[in-house]
Amino acid sequence: MAGFGLFKRLVGGERRHSEPRVRAPVATRVLVVDDSATIRAVLGKMLGQDGYEVLKAADGESALTLARNERPDLIFLDIVLPGVSGFSVLRALRHDPPTAHIPIVMISGNVQATEQFYVQRYGADDFMKKPFGRAEVFERIRQLVLAGRLPARTPVDRAPPPAGLSQAEWDAIPDIAMPDEAHRTPEPPAG
Repeated sequence: MAGFGLFKRLVGGERRHSEPRVRAPVATRVLVVDDSATIRAVLGKMLGQDGYEVLKAADGESALTLARNERPDLIFLDIVLPGVSGFSVLRALRHDPPTAHIPIVMISGNVQATEQFYVQRYGADDFMKKPFGRAEVFERIRQLVLAGRLPARTPVDRAPPPAGLSQAEWDAIPDIAMPDEAHRTPEPPAG
């Protein structure tokens, strides 16, 4: 399916940046809570590449400690965790005045936990089912910004370009990698 989206952008059926992206400010602190090291790493990388500061916890106890001590601006919280469940973490954070306002996106790949979430809702701001991709992660953030739960990133508030590139050079890099005309191999003559 991802290949089809790329194809649509290549042939002009879809423009990736046809309208400005709605994002939270650079350095927004995001706590990623998941017992899977892979999920923590991948979600952390996605968020870090967009300029967010990422904190990580592998279990409910660590999540509660980090949330209370570090006061993140947003939490992605897995439902099924060792020890204290994600639902218990959510309830504890919602009952603690210093953390009650933090937007929380619950995540799970467990069918029963997902069904339970939708039946009881538990006070989370949103839900994301595993597996998820980059577009879904940033759509959740976009929805929180549009709902006023997170501040919006201003045009001047963007992640700095990588070392060795100016902002203009960074902005000039296209979203789709295509070979330069000078580097294309000529087609063999028909015959």
